[in-house]
Amino acid sequence: MGIAARSVHALTMDDAPATAASASPTATAPVPSAAPERHAYGSPDAPVTVTEYGDLECPHCRAAAPVLRELVDTSGGQVRLVWRHFPLFEVHPHALTAALASEAAAAHGRFWDLHDLCFADQGHLADADLRRHATTLGLDPAAFAGAGAQRYAPAVESDYLAGLAAGVQGTPTLFVGGTRFRGRVELAALREAVAAATA
Repeated sequence: MGIAARSVHALTMDDAPATAASASPTATAPVPSAAPERHAYGSPDAPVTVTEYGDLECPHCRAAAPVLRELVDTSGGQVRLVWRHFPLFEVHPHALTAALASEAAAAHGRFWDLHDLCFADQGHLADADLRRHATTLGLDPAAFAGAGAQRYAPAVESDYLAGLAAGVQGTPTLFVGGTRFRGRVELAALREAVAAATA
C-alpha cells in the first residue's frame, strides 16, 4: 500500500468541504490534545504498553480490535493498549475523516466509543455517517466532519508522522513494549511478546 507524500494536515485542510453543516465548533469546545498516549485502554500503571498504529477504515484493524481488547482485559492490569492514527488515505477514502471525528469524540472522553462505532459500521464512514455517530453519542455533530473537525488535524498528523518515523507502512502495526510485533495478531503470539517484554 502506498502512502501519499502530502501531509495529513495539508490533505484534510485542502479537501474539507465548506458547508453549513460543518460550522466551526464553539469557543467552549475542549482544547485538542496531541499527546502520544492520549487514547489508552487499560490501566495507566500497566508495565507493558501495546501501541497500535491503526486506520479506522482498515478491515484488518477491525479484526484485530477484539483480540487486542482481550489481551488487555485478561492481563490482570499488566498490559494497556494505546491507539495512534495512521490513516491509509490513498486506499481508504474515509480514513482521515474518521480519524478527525474520533479526535472530536476524544475531546469529550468518548474516543473508544467512536472507535467501536466506526468498526461496527465500517462501510459507512462518510461525513453524514460520522455526524450520525456524534448524535448517537450525544455530541455536537458539527464538530465531527467538515470544517468543524479541522481543529483536530494536528493531532492526527502528529500520530501519522510518528508512525512514518517508526517505519510504519501499513495497518495495523503493533509495538509491544517498544519492540515491533511481527506476525498475525493472535492472542497467544501477543502474550508471548508481552512475556518477552517483561523478561
